[in-house]
Amino acid sequence: MSGIPASATGGTGRAASVPGGPVTGGKLGAVAVNQASLWNIANILTMVRLVLVPGFVALLLADGGYDPIWRAWAWAAFAVAMITDVFDGHLARTYNLVTDFGKIADPIADKAIMAAGLICLSGLGDLPWWVTGVILFRELGITLMRFWVIRHGVIPASRGGKMKTLAQGTAVGMYVLALTGPLATFRWWVMAVAVVLTVVTGLDYVRQAIVLRRAGLAAERSA
Repeated sequence: MSGIPASATGGTGRAASVPGGPVTGGKLGAVAVNQASLWNIANILTMVRLVLVPGFVALLLADGGYDPIWRAWAWAAFAVAMITDVFDGHLARTYNLVTDFGKIADPIADKAIMAAGLICLSGLGDLPWWVTGVILFRELGITLMRFWVIRHGVIPASRGGKMKTLAQGTAVGMYVLALTGPLATFRWWVMAVAVVLTVVTGLDYVRQAIVLRRAGLAAERSA
């Protein structure tokens, strides 16, 4: 886990001194601390979200995918996944529970549950495939772009990006439910807002990536 002080892990691997005498095996102690840190509440919530993905898909597609009761259960699983997404990041930052596992697993879990919902909804004919294509292309493209510029710096999550995530989650959740009448019309507009935010924030991230890479290359040339 990042944020573990050197004193807690035996410093650089040499014996650490305590009131009762020296403690040998500092490196072994550090490994034990790091392994234990994986099982913090933030990572557990992330793993719960990963486990929910196949369950959510099974519930959404149960009985042909059109049973309102199964769709309601699928919505509940999706809602729990979205809630854990909010809490695990907040807990990790607030209580210094950030780990390498969390950095990798958290975005995977986020994109997996969203991609599963979009693909299933399009497969059932509830959502146009072009909507799913635009959102998934943006999410995959931005993820790859972050790796492209990571040696120059990290592109932080913007307020627009957070609004995009909220709009996507709300829209997909409404489509998972078997809504009719005015609510069915309203969810179309919510999805339209989500698509617009997806495209706009995606273009903004591209701009940030270009600026960041240019600044990084300029710094390398001047070094």
